[in-house]
Amino acid sequence: TGVTPGQLWHGFDGLVRDFVPRNRELLAIRDRIQTQIDDWHKANGPVAANPAQYEAFLREIGYIVPEPGDFIIETSGLDPEISSLCGPQLVVPVSNARYALNAANARWGSLYDALYGTDAIARDGALAPGKGFNAARGAAVVARAAEFLDGAVPLASGSHADVTGYHVVKEGDRRVFVADTAAGRVGLKDPSAFVGYGGTQERGELVLRHHGLHVILIIDPASTIGATHKAGLSDVIIEAALTTIQDCEDSVAAVDAEDKVGVYRNWLGLMNGTLEDTFEKGGRTVTRRLNPDRTYKGVDGQPVVLKGRALLLVRNVGHLMTSRAVLDPAGQPIGEGLMDAAVTALCAMSDKVNSSTGAIYVVKPKMHGPEEVQFACDIFGAVERMLGLKPETIKIGIMDEERRTSANLKAAIFAARRRVFFINTGFLDRTGDEIHTSMLAGPVLRKDDVKSERWIQSYEDRNVLIGLAAGFSGRAQIGKGMWARPDDMAAMLASKAAHPNAGANTAWVPSPTAATLHALHYHQVDVFEAQKRRHNQPTPGLSDLFSMPVLDPATLDKAQVLRELDNNAQGILGYVVRWVDQGVGCSKVPDINNVGLMEDRATCRISSQAVANWLKHGLVSAAEVRASFEKMAAVVDGQNAGDPLYRPMAGHFETSIAYQAALDLALEGATQPSGYTEPILHAARERVKAAV
Repeated sequence: TGVTPGQLWHGFDGLVRDFVPRNRELLAIRDRIQTQIDDWHKANGPVAANPAQYEAFLREIGYIVPEPGDFIIETSGLDPEISSLCGPQLVVPVSNARYALNAANARWGSLYDALYGTDAIARDGALAPGKGFNAARGAAVVARAAEFLDGAVPLASGSHADVTGYHVVKEGDRRVFVADTAAGRVGLKDPSAFVGYGGTQERGELVLRHHGLHVILIIDPASTIGATHKAGLSDVIIEAALTTIQDCEDSVAAVDAEDKVGVYRNWLGLMNGTLEDTFEKGGRTVTRRLNPDRTYKGVDGQPVVLKGRALLLVRNVGHLMTSRAVLDPAGQPIGEGLMDAAVTALCAMSDKVNSSTGAIYVVKPKMHGPEEVQFACDIFGAVERMLGLKPETIKIGIMDEERRTSANLKAAIFAARRRVFFINTGFLDRTGDEIHTSMLAGPVLRKDDVKSERWIQSYEDRNVLIGLAAGFSGRAQIGKGMWARPDDMAAMLASKAAHPNAGANTAWVPSPTAATLHALHYHQVDVFEAQKRRHNQPTPGLSDLFSMPVLDPATLDKAQVLRELDNNAQGILGYVVRWVDQGVGCSKVPDINNVGLMEDRATCRISSQAVANWLKHGLVSAAEVRASFEKMAAVVDGQNAGDPLYRPMAGHFETSIAYQAALDLALEGATQPSGYTEPILHAARERVKAAV
């Protein structure tokens, strides 16, 4: 990097001196504001009873700040994946090298595999997948892929389903895409959609483009699938995950110096292209590395190079957490986010394969309002000076997942207007913060009922509309949240087009396969046209944003209350036991109905806050919470019976550190800072590591 050890550590010493005290002050402001809000609810009840008074109160205490005038963000030097292309986004724990590489390589995905291997194609009757290749299912996959091609890159006449041959022919000094059909040879409806070709004599590749995304037709008549196709079309490769967040935060269990070194080492390997992982799969030893770029001949005969990997972003931790990996002069742990900023930027200086502009993309979570966004920007500026980087090399992605940021989003963007590359919404963390902020307003609705509330739609709409008004269209990303059911791809295909339709450039998906399927939505929807349509829509006011109602306990009988309690307890236990005992920060956890859900600390936060809220308002007792957790511990043990590393909780309630941590998240949830799960989880994981 050209950065000397002395330069790094002397500069880091200055960062600790300048920013750790300010970090502590900002956290103290959070606590003061929460106490004031709690006192208001004690005196006035829920917001619905006094909405105007509530908003005035929030302005008085500085929770809502004055809004800046209209402005356009000034961020420069962004890659096209951020500014001009729209497509899926993956989030992956960077601590797991295999997953990190899979996600980085998810820029390209097989549509045939994604359809054949999921419920995107019905799995019953003649289409049920078996041990061998199901020809009927394969035919359904080919037909579905032809439907996609007819929508994204249609022929001038006829259907891709009827093509008997694909060819590249030379016309003058250019090459042209043509297809043989029963009606004769035809070209593309939009001839400019053909951008290149390549492959070998046995296996040809034709590159098409629609809405900026590439689609590659693989022609291989000798292959198993190609032999069944009239034109030898053996696969359709989709440009899928344009960007991937390599996560140091919610999906990672990194609690000490050893863990953080592993996180940073993998991020460095992704930046300099050296990361690899060897593992056993299907009886074979497989070594995974970063994919190379894809090279073709263009229609003019000149080379066309398509990037082989997603553009990689890194998510640092938020302002709350501290780390004993580095201590301040008084021997106290420093802010972990400060360490992340310095070290992930240092690693990114070795970038040989990622950004074409030299930008470093840092996604920053869990910031409360514009002052904390400005604090993050100030840290990035200091890191740039320390490492000798150009000003504003480090870009910031603002995760709009805390209510104080949602209420002041325009001011938060203004604070970061020269660095911001991304804003997004996240239902789970946002709901967890909503419950905690309004803990004393009254009992919260059941989790499934919250999703349809007016404040959620207001939150989603405000995020897009404020971003568009600040000039994000064609400059920066507006993102939407995760699809949490990785095995339910049919439902994702049926519903997640709503995200690009809402004007979002990107949305989170739980796997490379899901990225391949979600990419189809960005062919169905022209996001920039959707943004033009929405640009002048009125932004919902703060009264909508603060409209979450409280539950009338009379609407639920005791059985319904205990069923919801069991549901939350099971989800908390299923996630926490893997986090604490095995250091797994994100995984597919079976819910109470054995439906696999992607769980990370955000999902755990909402469940634990929901239980803590009902406990606070007397819908459940501490004894009922304990009884539910003990019952659900046995259920979770059963769901993990096939895991040789699993440590049962049932019958070990006093000695299982994981069980006690899960129970503490519920019993002590009301007093946790902003309702976060990290302090309890980190302490428990440290105890487990110390014990072994």
